[in-house]
Amino acid sequence: MNNEALLIKPLLTEKMLRLQEDHAKYAFKIARNANKIEVKKAVENKFNVLVDSVNIINVEGKSKSMNTRKGITRGKRADWKKAIVTLREGYSIDLFQEQ
Repeated sequence: MNNEALLIKPLLTEKMLRLQEDHAKYAFKIARNANKIEVKKAVENKFNVLVDSVNIINVEGKSKSMNTRKGITRGKRADWKKAIVTLREGYSIDLFQEQ
């Protein structure tokens, strides 16, 4: 699998921005069939950094319901996978630069 399809998008939340500043940890939404080794290689190649560790989390999609004219419609958002990448000391990724 190529790097472009593996790393779907970076996750920029308040919690992750705090982890970026304090511990050099970055979160990415990744492909459902990706593993730690592939994520490590993809981040190292794309951002030219050295990765210390990778943690992967399977996130379950939320259940949703909506009131319509025909009654209550129930559904579920898609499950997805999140990777938290810890960089080696002295490295950082600028996610706000033009690419």
